[in-house]
Amino acid sequence: MEPYEILVLANRNAARSVGLAKYYMEKRGIPKDNLLKLWVTDKEWCEREVYEKKIVPKVRRYFKEKDPNRHIRCLLIMYGIPLKVSPPKMNTVEKKEVEELKEKRGVLNTRLQDLKGKQGDQLKEVKDELETIKRRMSVLQKSDQRSSLDSEIALVLEKNYPIRKWIPNPFFMGYRNKYESRRDTVLMVSRLDGPSDDIVRRIIDDSIETEKSGLKGTAYFDARYPRPKEEQNKKTGIDSGYYDRSIHLAAERVRKSGRMPVVVNDKKELFQPGECPNAALYCGWYSLARYVDAFEWRRGAVGYHIASSECQTLKGNSRVWCKMMLEKGVAATIGPVSEPYVQAFPIPEIFFGLLLEGRWTLAECFALSQPFWSWQMVLIGDPLYMPFKARGGHSLLNQ
Repeated sequence: MEPYEILVLANRNAARSVGLAKYYMEKRGIPKDNLLKLWVTDKEWCEREVYEKKIVPKVRRYFKEKDPNRHIRCLLIMYGIPLKVSPPKMNTVEKKEVEELKEKRGVLNTRLQDLKGKQGDQLKEVKDELETIKRRMSVLQKSDQRSSLDSEIALVLEKNYPIRKWIPNPFFMGYRNKYESRRDTVLMVSRLDGPSDDIVRRIIDDSIETEKSGLKGTAYFDARYPRPKEEQNKKTGIDSGYYDRSIHLAAERVRKSGRMPVVVNDKKELFQPGECPNAALYCGWYSLARYVDAFEWRRGAVGYHIASSECQTLKGNSRVWCKMMLEKGVAATIGPVSEPYVQAFPIPEIFFGLLLEGRWTLAECFALSQPFWSWQMVLIGDPLYMPFKARGGHSLLNQ
């Protein structure tokens, strides 16, 4: 991907958003016309109706008027633009039903307390009713129609797609070109964001500087179990076991590449404070919203933690992994804004394998390795970043 293929989105309603956009564009040689200034909330949440009325039409108009031949392949979301798009609002009937269900839930919870320590059909009936209420409220509140703004806007050129749950990513290597026909209307997306504008500027500078000599350091991979034997891994489903094995395979790819030393932790306990000096690459799981300060990050470091809501916020006192990793010094990370289910994360062996080649930008590595759009995932980092650019490599696509 080339600089002229990126459209930068900044928020005129957010301090330093436009300034950071111009700083990045100058550093990377992106044409001045490739900047689209929006006027939206500077909060981390954006209402679905606002997204559809204030963001979507303006982006589509840009493509129609300034890029009719589709040179733009990637959108870069700048600091100050919301992270999340809320579900569509409930109508009056739906709101009334939710209130009724809440009252019923309160009564059932009281009964559950009365039945505490007992067994039998009554207890089972109460639990089953509570579960039914939970499922119904989820439908009414449209909780499966919320998403990260980044994942949603990848489909900004598509019309009338369902927003419930996810849409298969046509770039994902795991689909083996099954959705190739849809690539013309789907964009890659990255975000330059963080707890402060200083951190965003540091990400930009670190990425460009690291490319000059290549990323150096140690790769750390935090699996939960020892790598199982090949014959024990013939499951067809993608689950936590699949990802655990993929972390082992990612570590193997780094080791075979000869780029840097590799440390694998295959115990249930995560890497502990002080155990990961000189950290350049990282992938691990599962410490929900509780960053473990085990790492001394190298300039230009790339990594992500597989857990449910590690990009739910980039502000405040939260201990989510994306925010904390950015504060501590990484140049690029990945995480979901809400529960994505494990199968929504980039496949570690693909993501890191492509990154190591030195032929693909960060945004391309992400697009080729993650399965869904219109869902929860966010890539934070310079979309043009190539940490091993100076070294080159062989192609994973031919393996």
